[in-house]
Amino acid sequence: MNHQRATLSQLGEFDEIIDVRTPLEYAEDHVPGAINAPVLSNEERVIVGTLYKNSPFDATRVGAAIAARNIAMHLDTTFADRPRNWRPLVYCWRGGKRSGSMTTMFNMIGWRARQLEGGYKTYRNAVVESLGTLPGQLRYVVLAGPTGSGKTRLLQALGQAGAQTLDLEALAAHRGSLLGALPARGQPAQKSFDTALVQQLRTLDPAQPVFVEAESRRIGAITLPVALVEGIHAATCVVVEVALKERVALLLEEYGHLLNDQTYFREQLLKLTPLHGRERIESWCRLLEEGHHAALSETLVTEHYDPAYSRSTRKHYPTLATSPRFVFHPMTGEPVEEARTLLTQLRAENLLGETSGR
Repeated sequence: MNHQRATLSQLGEFDEIIDVRTPLEYAEDHVPGAINAPVLSNEERVIVGTLYKNSPFDATRVGAAIAARNIAMHLDTTFADRPRNWRPLVYCWRGGKRSGSMTTMFNMIGWRARQLEGGYKTYRNAVVESLGTLPGQLRYVVLAGPTGSGKTRLLQALGQAGAQTLDLEALAAHRGSLLGALPARGQPAQKSFDTALVQQLRTLDPAQPVFVEAESRRIGAITLPVALVEGIHAATCVVVEVALKERVALLLEEYGHLLNDQTYFREQLLKLTPLHGRERIESWCRLLEEGHHAALSETLVTEHYDPAYSRSTRKHYPTLATSPRFVFHPMTGEPVEEARTLLTQLRAENLLGETSGR
């Protein structure tokens, strides 16, 4: 049945990519653009897997019956309107029975279906390999600056001004700090983040610099690939300087949703007790409870975020003291115009290293 198989290099040759794994497997990560048409549901896979431990034959028989019913259901619903010349690519975990059964049925109908050689496992291996090689092909310009300095706003403005950007916090759905979880949006699974990152890296032009925020190895629960972290730490840096008053105002705006859930806010503050001591944390909690939000924001900036920033940058960005400075006004200025000013400044200092017009 080798004629019914295809490799990763052939992904673009098909009309549609079908992931027949369970919804849980699909939600964790999948080939970009693939739709989910499970041959076994989450619960059915557990049933078959449990049965397999005692009797592989019985598990295969029961699994085949379940798969046949599910494939029939998909044919009556999901794939009912596919044309005669439809060319789907089907995959499961390792290119085994689940995708093989659907591929065989599709071809019996008359569609030119193919099964992905090695399944999702082969795709995942390719993603991991790419995470080790793609970051090193790019040159980065790092926006450094303590929490509240508007680095994300400047990064977005640079993109609007025509520069290449890589927004890792957007991909990770987290702002990177203690209180960085986004409202009503959880972080992606690590594998899903990796897939999205590889997709983004492949769109970037190695001939042009890539602007990125200074990050540690972790953004919330997400871990960045070593090659990318090393590239960022070795890159040209720009220190973003913002007045304390604007930083406080920006934090109040970006983290204002936390004030509506003071229980969660307090729990996050209490996690800092080993670092700051009970007395200081209790004073912060009182500011929260009494509604002194601006005072709490300023206190967190001066007593927590700035010292943490100093420790981190000394360790990871040893040349920061001699890096160019850029005064930014995230709350009162025009970010895109300021971004253009920054690009002009960096070009004048020959720090972008562009090899073609942009």
